[in-house]
Amino acid sequence: MPTRNIRKFEKVCEILDNNGRNPARLIPILQAVQEEYRYLPEEIMTYVATSLGISPARVYGVATFYSHFALKPKGKYIVRVCDGTACHVKKSTDLLNALRKKTGVTEENPTSPDMLFTVETVSCLGACGLAPAIVINDEVHGLMTPQKATALIEDIIKKEQNHAS
Repeated sequence: MPTRNIRKFEKVCEILDNNGRNPARLIPILQAVQEEYRYLPEEIMTYVATSLGISPARVYGVATFYSHFALKPKGKYIVRVCDGTACHVKKSTDLLNALRKKTGVTEENPTSPDMLFTVETVSCLGACGLAPAIVINDEVHGLMTPQKATALIEDIIKKEQNHAS
């Protein structure tokens, strides 16, 4: 087994231990796994099920029931574009199109090949007074235009390039 896989399962074991390997703590366990890996890999969900003595179907059922769980890898920066009524009326679709173009993602493939960005739409961010709004990770940006949105992405790209040097 490659070293990377051993480390992957060591972290999962730590998460399981921190939750007392209690099947009743499945949701917090999955949340911690997703926080660590940015999504729920299938082999890890199976490992969690086996470790907790529950069926993989139960783990998968919980993971697919709650919309905040992701079964596919997400980028380091998750960009959520509000498409609620207030934002939609103020042309949030223009923001979405500009962000997709800038990051190179599509509706079918919402994560950039470099794993830097995932662009998603959400029904409402609860920031109607700031419409149109986006959230990048946990930071809300309101009164957006396509130009402001792409400028935010450009700033992130520059920051990442500086960290890589």
